Amino acid sequence: MAPRVVVLDHGSGNLRSAERALSRVGADVTVSADPRAAREADGLVVPGVGAFAACMQGLGRVGAVEIVCGRASAGRPVLGICVGMQVLFDAGLEHGVDTAGIGALPGTVERLDAPVLPHMGWNTVHSAHGSTLFAGVEHERFYFVHSYGVRHWPAAAEPRTGSARVSWAEHGAPFVAAVEVGALAATQFHPEKSGAAGARMLANWVGTL
Repeated sequence: MAPRVVVLDHGSGNLRSAERALSRVGADVTVSADPRAAREADGLVVPGVGAFAACMQGLGRVGAVEIVCGRASAGRPVLGICVGMQVLFDAGLEHGVDTAGIGALPGTVERLDAPVLPHMGWNTVHSAHGSTLFAGVEHERFYFVHSYGVRHWPAAAEPRTGSARVSWAEHGAPFVAAVEVGALAATQFHPEKSGAAGARMLANWVGTL
């Protein structure tokens, strides 16, 4: 039986492209804002585009903060994409506004240190050793579109990230491109827009469900 995946509809994100991409790699996909569906799915995808604060507001409206935290603490798979990754961190600092995030990952989302923004287009990723997401696509390029990201990762002693696999990319300076901690996974880039490499990555994630 195909694993059941819910793409969370919180008013921000490439919902249909994510739905199609996940369906093509074998998932039984539903786009939904229903909290029960989000809690009970084999895998939950949190997409996001635009501003950190607006994404957090949308998540709040559908009660997703508690759902994501509950799934992560219970070891039930969650995949964050783009701003859907960013909101998993402690906070986002955009345009002088400091907004609290979900707090499932430690760190602050801030403006990239680069002469040209947004960072838009294909880029390589230095994948973490032993990464499940990047298995078979360790040397491929992925599609990014963002001006903000996590530029600093805390010490390994941080309780939430002792076993984290952190992958990096560079645009002006290094930033976190992907994170895998237990059942929680996230990518700053868009796997659903990254061609065959992105499809392989999504298939890797679906294979863990």
